[in-house]
Amino acid sequence: MQGNLVVISGPSGVGKGTICRALMEKYNDLALSVSATTRKARAGETDGKEYFFYSLEQFEELIKQEAFLEWAKVFDNYYGTSRAYVKKVLAEGKDCILEIDVQGAMQVKKKCPEAIFIFLVPPSKEELARRITGRGTENEAEIQKRLKMAAQEMTYLKDYQYVVVNDQVEAATEKVRAIILAERCKLSRWLNCHGEDLF
Repeated sequence: MQGNLVVISGPSGVGKGTICRALMEKYNDLALSVSATTRKARAGETDGKEYFFYSLEQFEELIKQEAFLEWAKVFDNYYGTSRAYVKKVLAEGKDCILEIDVQGAMQVKKKCPEAIFIFLVPPSKEELARRITGRGTENEAEIQKRLKMAAQEMTYLKDYQYVVVNDQVEAATEKVRAIILAERCKLSRWLNCHGEDLF
């Protein structure tokens, strides 16, 4: 049976990466999509593992070929999700998880409206601020910028099918897992795979 495409978004600092890593560690029937980028590989990074690394010319050619489910230019580098990679994972019967921002998710929604869209939210605005501040990687101006961006990202909530509050990582991870399992049991999916012959 073909896998499902699962899109996980949420404001910066909500714990998307943490939830996705927890899912990967616990369940072997899921795969995390590997993004493509034009940025240079850092020490210890392997092509096809952390990212698919492309030159600027290669990436722009792939955009013309519509090889990406979504893409964006962030500062001087391109980032995107390979359509072929996702297709390969789904054909293997695994659910493919895209951990992407809301703009990328809306691009995917146009091309793959059948995907499962899950939005992670913090327990409160105050808790999100605490988490961002607690990382110790941003100054006050950057923290305020991230909080303002988070408020804008929250307006996309209505475009998702599911919302999961990340109050505790383990509980939130299991809620995301439950959504994925429920989606696998949908009658429409069964009929797509088996037709009208149920036996």
